[in-house]
Amino acid sequence: QVQLVESGGGLVQPGGSLRLSCAASGSIPSSLVMGWHRQAPGKQREFVALITISNLPTYGDSVKGRFTISRDNAKNTVYLQMNSLEPEDTAVYYCSAKPRILGPWSYWGQGTQVTVSS
Repeated sequence: QVQLVESGGGLVQPGGSLRLSCAASGSIPSSLVMGWHRQAPGKQREFVALITISNLPTYGDSVKGRFTISRDNAKNTVYLQMNSLEPEDTAVYYCSAKPRILGPWSYWGQGTQVTVSS
């Protein structure tokens, strides 16, 4: 079992930046894929980004060029640097993980709120 704990959410003005962190603990697979999803009120959960154990990233279309995912394998931690934030980025952001690139996301964090508003 893998436990995920997010941190770093908050309130930011449009055009601002925020960095989310997610620490994994427990029985961590050697090839753990880590990622981020988000869910805005009244909307379905949306894929944001993922990163493989080899540091290969993939991004959702709505965040390409603005968000950067990275990871520190020594700390079992994944980060999401969010720049040029827009009100449409307001959502609960969930850290996620899975044992391999193919297959469903197996593990989820509790979520952290990001609000973009002036």
